[in-house]
Order: sequence, then C-alpha cells, then structure tokens
Amino acid sequence: MGRLQDKVAIVTGSGRGIGKAIARRFGEEGAKVVVASRTPATVESVSREIRDAGGTALGIPCDVSVKEQVFDMVDRTVKEFGTVDVLVNNAQGFGTREKPQPSTVYVAVEDTNDDEVYYTFTSGCMAMLWGMNAVLPHMKKNGGGNIINFASTAGMEGQPGNLSYNIAKESIRALTRTAAREWGVHNILINTICPSLKTDAFEAWEAARPEFVRAIRESIPLKRHGDPYKDGTPICLFLATENTYITGLTFILNGGRIMP
Repeated sequence: MGRLQDKVAIVTGSGRGIGKAIARRFGEEGAKVVVASRTPATVESVSREIRDAGGTALGIPCDVSVKEQVFDMVDRTVKEFGTVDVLVNNAQGFGTREKPQPSTVYVAVEDTNDDEVYYTFTSGCMAMLWGMNAVLPHMKKNGGGNIINFASTAGMEGQPGNLSYNIAKESIRALTRTAAREWGVHNILINTICPSLKTDAFEAWEAARPEFVRAIRESIPLKRHGDPYKDGTPICLFLATENTYITGLTFILNGGRIMP
C-alpha cells in the first residue's frame, strides 16, 4: 500500500517541472492523480506516464487564470473519482494573457505593465483561491484535507526587477495563513512551499539572467539548485500524508539559502 493509496489528488501546473514531479510521485504512492495544465498534449503525456508506471491518472486541460475552468476541473475530478483529498496549487503564469512568457523577465518597478501584474496575480493567487473554494465542500464532507500552495522566496526578499511575480507570490502566503485559520475547524490543513528547484521555467530565467542566477546558486550552502523529484517531492508527500497538526506555515525549500 502506498502512502496515498486511494486518495484523490489534484496537481495544477503538472505538465512540467515541479508539478509533474509531484504528480508522478503521488501516482507512485497510490493516489488517483488529476494532472491539470493548460496544454492538452502535455496533460495527456504526463497522465500516460503515470498510468504506464501502474498508477491512476486523469488529465484535465485547465487554464487556472479562468475561474470557470478551475471549478470545472474540480467538478470533473469529483465526477470521476468521487472526492478530493489533496490539492496542490502549483500553476503560475508569467507575462500577460496576450503574450505569455516561460518565466519572469526583469522589469523595473516604474516600467511594470499593469496587464502583467493582473495576469500574474490572476494565474497565481486568484487561481489558488478559486481552487481552494472549489474543493472546500468536498473536504468538509470528508472531515478534512490537505492543501499545498506554492509561493517563492523572491517575494519574501523583494527581488529586484520581479515586481509582478513578487507581489503575486507574497499574496499566496497571506491566502494560506488566512484560510488555515478559518478552515482549521474543518481539519483542512493548508501550507505554503517556497522552492528553489531546477525546472523548465528556472532554466529560462537562468538563460535570461545568467549572472544573477549564478550568484543565487553560489549563495546556497549546498551549492546547487534542487531536483524537482528527488528534493521537491518528499516534503509534498509529508504534507499530503503524515502531517496532521501543521497548518498556515511557509516551508522554504532552497538548500539553506534563506534561513528565517
């Protein structure tokens, strides 16, 4: 029996990077995994990987910046699997709706585009709020559940040239704390993870700002960026399974670079 045997888990942004690693790991641990991402072909590819490895997976194309699609994703999950036990809010858009980017691009505060702020916030914090509200009645009915929201130390630090992303990610931590206080009575545990893991988006960021990213890597005591599967999935698995009393906290997964 896996640690998530017969549990139902939704992982947004699981077409690549951290989300894909989490979806794979959850599938290996026996979860019925919903792979949610914008691109249908990518969604099906990851779902097939999980099924080929002996797991159970349902692929649902979903643009999390569209509220109706988020609620439809949860409705389809419940129709297929009966409930939702774990929600991993990992998806995050960059750029604007008209001109999406693979990662953040340096823009000074005074040059920040309103459309970029709106899209980054909508595809991040608002998308997570919608997902949380969509699963709430099902988790209440179950007598509890686990929600994991992904933020970033970039917002905690106020990283230069990153305003849209910074404010979107910091708002996620406030969302987590507030909902954790309100939903604790329902035994719904909600926590935030701020990762520093090498993903497709990270590689695009490194290509755009190599010296800046190199300096960040050198400031990590472990002298490396983490691997999404090896270094990123264990804490997610703990929060989705063994955790019964930790809620409203931010876990910093960055090899010791920031030690609050």
